[in-house]
Amino acid sequence: MADAEASYIDYETFLDPAFSPTAFANSLVLATNNPSDSPLDLSTPLSKVLFDVQEIDTHVHTLTTKAALPLLDFTKEQDDAGQKIVKNVEAQVSNLTDGYRRLEREVIQRYETADEVRQTVERLWQTVMIGRAVGRCVFLGRQLEAQMAEIGTSLQSKKYDHRAMTRAATTLVNIHELLSASGSGEEAEHLECIHLVTNLQSSLLSPSENTLQARGQQMIREFSMSSLAATSTGPTTYAQSEDTKARTTSALLTLYHLSPQLQLAALQSYLRTSLTSSLASIARALANLSNLDRTLLEVSARCQNIVALESLLETVKPLPRPSREKFNGDNEAPNFLEPLLASLDTSSLPSYFWRSLAEGLAGRVSDLVSRGGVNARTLRSQRERVRESIRECVIKGSQGPAGGRGREGAWEREAAVMVGSVVGALGR
Repeated sequence: MADAEASYIDYETFLDPAFSPTAFANSLVLATNNPSDSPLDLSTPLSKVLFDVQEIDTHVHTLTTKAALPLLDFTKEQDDAGQKIVKNVEAQVSNLTDGYRRLEREVIQRYETADEVRQTVERLWQTVMIGRAVGRCVFLGRQLEAQMAEIGTSLQSKKYDHRAMTRAATTLVNIHELLSASGSGEEAEHLECIHLVTNLQSSLLSPSENTLQARGQQMIREFSMSSLAATSTGPTTYAQSEDTKARTTSALLTLYHLSPQLQLAALQSYLRTSLTSSLASIARALANLSNLDRTLLEVSARCQNIVALESLLETVKPLPRPSREKFNGDNEAPNFLEPLLASLDTSSLPSYFWRSLAEGLAGRVSDLVSRGGVNARTLRSQRERVRESIRECVIKGSQGPAGGRGREGAWEREAAVMVGSVVGALGR
């Protein structure tokens, strides 16, 4: 580069990283022309560029001619070094290939075999779990079938055992709990695919649940312990009274196991039936006072049954349910009475009975009076008798079957409400 021969070529300009061919060409044109010339003379700058290129080419040719042997030696050395590297790399690749094949033979193939064994074991375990679940389901189904046979076909059957209802309800809930555990990894995950289980549900579980529900509701509906109206089905002795309590307790526990709401609905239905029957019979008796005493005696008997039911509900405590379902919040009630009172928003079932009866009776008496006639005049003329009869009906009915449910003065308020609903509508 220090030769005088190459001194007129500005290598620094061409080697500058910021070199711009456009700017360089523009500077050559401006150096050999005036900006005002038209047209511009481009032959001179083009000749200079071509001359410079020729000089550089000549210089490169000279350098390569003088350094041909060193360049060939350098190239040969680089090629030899590359060949050595390739040989070493091929040896390493061969070692890696052999290692992979050995790894595949010793690990991957064994892993694949082990994975097949794992899948086989998992499927065998699932089969065992399904077998256990089916076995438990069948065992509970047979147990339920035997318990349903103990219950009998009707409440009057000689083989009827009301205690078997509670056991059957517990078994039924256990089966439902087993079948509901159908999540991933749970006991009944694949039971819905087993025909035996589906047949068990349709042929045994559903009919048994319907039977237990119907029997429990029937026993609560027929609950009667009053000593005022003894009938062929009512309790007349201590043994019959205890049997009625035991039957009703079994019905309460059975319905509670099936569903606490189902039990509550049955009790509410019993109260509604008593209210409806009493309201209709008193309304008819007020239109025909010759039947008033007998009707009020029947109403007192219904209230005594309600008093007896309240006493029974207060003493029966709910047994632990097989499932985790809670009733009326997270804390279970200490007895069956509190949820019923809470649902009716009252503190006493007899009080609820008399106040609800009075509420419905006021409208019936007003209709009777507004129609006028002999019945209305007779009712007005005997208002004192009606007053005393209704008061005696409330007091007698609130005492309970044994006559010991509180003092007489404890029900004077309910008696006043009942008397007011009838006598108050008669006017003066």
